Amino acid sequence: MKSSHQIEFTAGIFLLLAIAALVFLAVQATDGGAAMRGESYELVADFSNVGGLKPRAAVSMGGVRIGSVERIELNPDTFEARVTMRISERYNDLPEDTSASILTAGILGDQYIGLEPGGSPEPLRDGDAILITQSAVVLEQLISRYLFNTDGE
Repeated sequence: MKSSHQIEFTAGIFLLLAIAALVFLAVQATDGGAAMRGESYELVADFSNVGGLKPRAAVSMGGVRIGSVERIELNPDTFEARVTMRISERYNDLPEDTSASILTAGILGDQYIGLEPGGSPEPLRDGDAILITQSAVVLEQLISRYLFNTDGE
């Protein structure tokens, strides 16, 4: 039979390993900014509605994370939400006519920005604005349109 000190020591080690595993999983799940460890550049885009988009949300193209949302603020000139994105320098050849959409990961998932490349030979540079944007789909508005059928039927 084990002594009580050995049992307490074993339980303590097990508890420390469990806490370490949880911390590791938390860091891996939040990405820890892994996409932005190197050089990067900044792009901005104005949206009429950003929905539940948050800073540090992913910016992806073709399902590959290429950057993250740095900040969201109100554009005082247009009264639209201005989203500032930080894009990895590896992707410095995005066409000038790239479009940005706010998308949802899964049915109830987090929102992120999806970029679609255009065909322009000129690339976006640091500080440029993405002019073609599609705002977030707000579920409440869709339900309201369906229930109250605003088409006049």
